[in-house]
Amino acid sequence: MTYVGFIGVLWAPILLSAFLAFVASALAWTVMPHHKSEWLGLPGQDGVMDALKKSAPAAGQYMIPWVEDPKERRSPEAMKRWAEGPSGTVTIWPRGPMNMGKMMGQQFVFFLIVSIFVAYVARHSGLDSGADYLAVFRVIGTVAVMSYVFGTVPESIWFGRPWRSFWLGAVDGVAYGLLTAGCFGWLWPRA
Repeated sequence: MTYVGFIGVLWAPILLSAFLAFVASALAWTVMPHHKSEWLGLPGQDGVMDALKKSAPAAGQYMIPWVEDPKERRSPEAMKRWAEGPSGTVTIWPRGPMNMGKMMGQQFVFFLIVSIFVAYVARHSGLDSGADYLAVFRVIGTVAVMSYVFGTVPESIWFGRPWRSFWLGAVDGVAYGLLTAGCFGWLWPRA
């Protein structure tokens, strides 16, 4: 297997692992119970929605309270606003219903990209054709779990994502990583 042709040789585990991770993700969010209590309705949501409609924010990410000038963020007025609360982040989506087809397509592309990078790392880590299943599983599993789990840690550190939510996603990420490792171990070139 040449360094340039790793995708051509590993296309089957790349595609299958992306597909299986996608299916596992769909099952985790639609069938499994662990994400059911992760999201809550905002108390007084009608009033909040009315206020947001009046200010008509564009789709994007917002922080409250917001202070534009970094020099003013430690001012007594800004500190008072933070102390009195509420504080947090708000993500505003484009108007209209969620486009589930588009979101599912993007999710599959995400899994596909992770599988391509995982294949690249595995090929360049010295795993050649005929590598033992467990050797492939170990390398692929480590990289895939890291890819699916650790990327969201900064959301909890910096943006207030509840750690419980991180851990629920980490459970999913470990499952996706192990599925990916199993696919690559099973379909790794033998000759």
